[in-house]
Amino acid sequence: MSTATTAGGPPETITLGGGCFWCIEAVYLRVQGVTAVESGYCNGHSVRPTYEQVCSGRTGHAEVVRVTFDPVAITLREVLEIFFVVHDPTTLNRQGNDSGTQYRSGIYFETPQQEAVARGVVAEMAASGTYGKRPIVTEIAPLANYSRAEDYHQRYFENHPGQGYCAFVVAPKVEKFRKTFADRVKAAA
Repeated sequence: MSTATTAGGPPETITLGGGCFWCIEAVYLRVQGVTAVESGYCNGHSVRPTYEQVCSGRTGHAEVVRVTFDPVAITLREVLEIFFVVHDPTTLNRQGNDSGTQYRSGIYFETPQQEAVARGVVAEMAASGTYGKRPIVTEIAPLANYSRAEDYHQRYFENHPGQGYCAFVVAPKVEKFRKTFADRVKAAA
């Protein structure tokens, strides 16, 4: 994962769990101001678990993406606003057909300032009635025991756009991001 300083200053990193990491990664790779995205696992009790171990639900880890961004180009608040549009934060340990604690909604912070922003965004969304009477169940916790996912998970959607899960689950989330945040979509390279 790149950690180079951008023109705007030192980068910031936040780790997000919103179901399958292929979905969240595919969205953030397209966000203007995001400088790096890495799929991984965090906040479980095993050290460097494998994908198969995480999928078993016995490691306590969440599938996550580490999002590195230029805080001058995009704020943490904006990063989180995208997060709450591209997944359902009201379903406990589930996103669509993906079920288990590894698919929980989570914001894993590295600083007290990130925690404050995350809690503020969640409180505002809950008060706004965006999700009706359904409570937001997003876990907000310090980042712990992070490890990078296997190479074949990195940029999975880009490398397998025709694969069934990518075509029917990931692609609609990417399209939802593009429509909802058209001004935040990176220019095509």
